[in-house]
Amino acid sequence: MAYRFDPARMAFDFDGVLADTMRLFVDIARIEFGIASIRYEDITDYNLEVCLTLKPDIIDAIIVRILDGRFNAWLQPFPGATDILTKIGLQTERLLFVTARPSADSLDKWLGQILPKVAANIEMVATGSFDNKVDILVKHKVTHFVEDRLETCFTLAGAGIHPILFRQPWNRRAHPFTEVADWHQLAKLIDFNGHNSIQ
Repeated sequence: MAYRFDPARMAFDFDGVLADTMRLFVDIARIEFGIASIRYEDITDYNLEVCLTLKPDIIDAIIVRILDGRFNAWLQPFPGATDILTKIGLQTERLLFVTARPSADSLDKWLGQILPKVAANIEMVATGSFDNKVDILVKHKVTHFVEDRLETCFTLAGAGIHPILFRQPWNRRAHPFTEVADWHQLAKLIDFNGHNSIQ
């Protein structure tokens, strides 16, 4: 039988893994700025200025709206995420999210709404930097981290943490990591029956 991951030793990125943030970016561009020419599939690089023809000040303005939480009503979780995270949270009594956002203040209410059964078990850590994720994950004894930014996966692997790449248009380059297309595929890799609690 193939090796499967202990859910008690897993943690998750937020944007691009749980939250469909880039689709929110596309929606804000259309609703707030009247820009209807951008498609989700056009976002082929994490640096949006590289892959989009938008002016940098417009990109910045949209990102500020997302970070401020002013568009949480439109922010959707990826299909299957809430059911699978609820199952993990009920079994392990811990759900750890680690984000490179500078602050997670705008996320608590949203997380409570989409994961009400395990809201008390959620810990969200904002590192302010992609590179700072490693220290948090090591501190929490995480062995497997679900991430959409390919460059971060290389950093994690260098620190002995097993990255699971969540497939997105902006991470379509060669890599050696475990990759999943969606949450249902991720669930097949999780050992829900034999997890060990972290001591």
